[in-house]
Amino acid sequence: MAHTTLFNEGSHSNILFEDFDPGGLAVQSNQHLIVHGSAAMLLDPGGHKIYSKVMAETFASLGPAQLTHLFLSHQDPDIIAAINGWLMTTDAEAYISALWTRFVPHFGLDRLVAHRLHAIPDQGMVFELDGAKLYALPAHFLHSEGNFQIYDPMAKFLYSGDLGASIDAPYITVPDFDSHLRYIEGFHRRYMASRRVMQAWADMVRPLDIETIAPQHGAMFRGKEMVRRFIDWCAGLDCGVDLIAPLFKVPVG
Repeated sequence: MAHTTLFNEGSHSNILFEDFDPGGLAVQSNQHLIVHGSAAMLLDPGGHKIYSKVMAETFASLGPAQLTHLFLSHQDPDIIAAINGWLMTTDAEAYISALWTRFVPHFGLDRLVAHRLHAIPDQGMVFELDGAKLYALPAHFLHSEGNFQIYDPMAKFLYSGDLGASIDAPYITVPDFDSHLRYIEGFHRRYMASRRVMQAWADMVRPLDIETIAPQHGAMFRGKEMVRRFIDWCAGLDCGVDLIAPLFKVPVG
């Protein structure tokens, strides 16, 4: 699939690459590119199966800019499995939670590029793309224990990783929140850690000026009312350890 430009204003653009696995064997994933001036950040670049296609679309979308940052929201293979290829073929610097820097080499990270993998501290950090600020927000336990999201205040985008992910939704943008729940509820009840963590996340992001929440899987939430509905839903959801006790039983056999 070709890229889709979601935001374009002056020197700043936000581009979506969506579903490069035509066989459908792997979980659907979204890759996002943020370009500002001469610099660009690719978010959650993906695994080996889509590596060549995502790279081709990335370089076709950069224009005169250079790929300077690779953001890895957490450690799952659909996010980082091809990271060695990206570091070997570009000059970009990669960033992931400090909890995962010693695990990334298991995906084949070459010693020649290992120094370009950097740790994000637990409290998050601020990136600069040619003067534009992007914020790595802590989103720990949603679902990974070392997990971050990217907030882009120029485009008013929150790139939420697995939070907000939908499974098999037949659209790119959520048209109706209530009918969309069937695509997100089961996933969030199992993969997100607890209501307490969801509430902490909601308290952090509510003051931000957000027009779009863009998950790593499935459809985006666009418009302030849709964003508000999703944040409020998260804050009130029992999930993870709130529900896990019934599963702890010795199997019968």
